Order: sequence, then C-alpha cells, then structure tokens
Amino acid sequence: MVREGGPAGDEAVVFVHGNPGSSQDWEPLGAQVADFARVIAPDMPGFGHADKPRTFEYTVEGYARHLAGLLDVLGVRRAHLVLHDFGGPWGLVWAAMNHSRYASTTLINCGVLPGYQWHRFARIWRTPILGELSQLLSTRAGWHKVLNHGQSRPLPPAFVDRMYDDYDAGTKRAVLRLYRATEPGRNAARLQAALRPLDRPTLVVWGARDPYIDVTYAERQRETFASATVHVLPDSGHWPFADDPERVAALVVPFLKTQTRGS
Repeated sequence: MVREGGPAGDEAVVFVHGNPGSSQDWEPLGAQVADFARVIAPDMPGFGHADKPRTFEYTVEGYARHLAGLLDVLGVRRAHLVLHDFGGPWGLVWAAMNHSRYASTTLINCGVLPGYQWHRFARIWRTPILGELSQLLSTRAGWHKVLNHGQSRPLPPAFVDRMYDDYDAGTKRAVLRLYRATEPGRNAARLQAALRPLDRPTLVVWGARDPYIDVTYAERQRETFASATVHVLPDSGHWPFADDPERVAALVVPFLKTQTRGS
C-alpha cells in the first residue's frame, strides 16, 4: 500500500516508517506537507498492509532496492526523505546509491549510527527460538507496556493498538529476519563516506527519552551531515511524531517548505 497526496510532479517528500510501523504513522504530518508538496508514504514489505512474502530479501539492502524500484514506478526524480527507525538505514542506503535524486533528509530518531549496539528487544529477536517465543507470547497489554517504555507521556492508545493489529504473522517473520540479517553500525562507515561529501540539507529531530537509540546520536549526525540542524525534544521518546505531533510538525513542515519551495 502506498499513501499519496499533494500536487503532481516528479519531486516528492518520501516518508519511510520503521519497525513496528506503517505508512499510517505519517498521516497527520503527511497531510500538512501535502498542502505544498507531493507526498509518498509506502507500507514497506512485511509491514502494515503491504505484501509479506517469504521470498522477499528482508535486509537493509533489500529494502533500499525496493524503495528504489517503488520511486522509479512512481516517477520520482527528486526525493526529500523523512525517515524513522529502520526507515533510516533503508532510506540512507537508497540515498547513497542515488546521489542525483537525493535532495534532503529529515531524520527522526534515526540516522548513521557508528558503534551502535542493539537494544534489549533486538537482542531477543536476534536469538533463535527466544525471538520466536517472544513474538508468539506478545499480548496487547504487553505491547502497550513495551511501546510506552521510556515515555514521559503515554503514546496515544489508538496509535499503539493500530500497530498491534498490524503486527501479524507475516510481520513477525519479517522482523525476525530483518534483525537477524542486520549488524549494528555495519553500514556506518560506508554511509558516511558516501553521504558526507554531499552535505545535503538535513533536519534532525530526536526524542531524548528514546530507550532504543541513545540521544547522543542526535548530535553525532553532524559527523555525516555537517550542516544539519539538530533539535532534541526532552520529553519525547522514540516516536516524537506521535507523542508530540504539534512540536514535530512545527519543525518539519517549515524545513520541507524551504526545501521544496512550498508556498
């Protein structure tokens, strides 16, 4: 499934979700951006209402190639990336392979992560049998507890419930395969070498209470994006666009207007 909005054209703001997530994560923010720019927000394979085939390559590189094919089909020649969570490596690997089409970056609790070590849940998912058991035994109540871990304010219940409802057997399989195929920080040096010379306009928005990717990585994005503007939201967690949507929109929308020359 691909959500689209805004005026037609070959330039687009491309929203890429992470895990667990879908294109629906971006609905409120995307609607505001669609007032002045073309918006594309796909469900990536294995997530949301996308196909969840066993034969898909559930790796960072596999997702980057999928994104490339999708943008080709949709006629996008110039992309402004808005990335979150695993959408970070997926989108940034695409950018590293498509310099001429990569226009700007908005990083929300993601980016280039040299030296990154997996969080506790990722280590469980990467462990055979234990990962399968954790997925099998997950409940709605437990889901709310896990996603609200570290939050100073609870995530909207409807946001968490929708993620739980989307997290079916196909998504569980995709998550285990993706995490087991991904090494922390593996792409960092390569991405820095490819992206640092480009110095594309970059906005970094980071919830300081993120229990999965430490807030110190917010400022460290300047190691790759030298002229990045960095905003740390002290009371937000891993999903600042959900726990503080007005503040995130106040940062992201003007940035994207400037990049797309929106009125």
